[in-house]
Amino acid sequence: MCTGACSKFIAIPLYVMAAVSIICNIMLFFPGFDTTYAAEDREGEQRLTQEVKYMAGLIGGGILVLIPAIHIHLTSANGCCANRCGMFLSIGFAALGVVGAVYSLSVAALGLANGPTCLWSNEFNTSPEWGTPFNSSGGSYLTDKEQWSWCLIPENVVEFNVGLFSTLLVAACVELALCLIQMVNGLFGCICGTCDVPCICNLVYLKIFCNKALNIS
Repeated sequence: MCTGACSKFIAIPLYVMAAVSIICNIMLFFPGFDTTYAAEDREGEQRLTQEVKYMAGLIGGGILVLIPAIHIHLTSANGCCANRCGMFLSIGFAALGVVGAVYSLSVAALGLANGPTCLWSNEFNTSPEWGTPFNSSGGSYLTDKEQWSWCLIPENVVEFNVGLFSTLLVAACVELALCLIQMVNGLFGCICGTCDVPCICNLVYLKIFCNKALNIS
């Protein structure tokens, strides 16, 4: 596969992962698919999970990955000098995507570890209050579904947060892998260009040309 085709292969799933990240982040602002909690949180009440407000899916896994995806897709086309300049720039754009993916991944992991904000109570806290009951559990609540019943409102908020933050985490991992691959692909593209001839062949031609140049000198 030549570097141009590889860029197109990388860009398309990046579009999908960026869209998934944005949608997940937006949905997290409405636990239980209810807009009431977002409105109350905007008025100063603690109703939304703190990690949701970092907007890692919207900014990190979304915008900071979508912009590189567009550029990477454009570099798949042939251009002047086999689009070597575009491939070189794609390295920097892919690095930006790596930053966004790492940010999204870190916040999603933190959101899973700390758990959701909810109105909760248990045998040790009989008076229901808003807070993050699993904040100090180190993520152990994920394997103990009996604890999920501690959260009373919003309904099924634990399942809601776990599902969406897990999706964000997976999407960020895929984005990270694809952007790292594009950084390597972009480096080869600087040497080979985005021609239809496989890059390995171009490297062979380059070696032959260098050997002839050395012989002439």
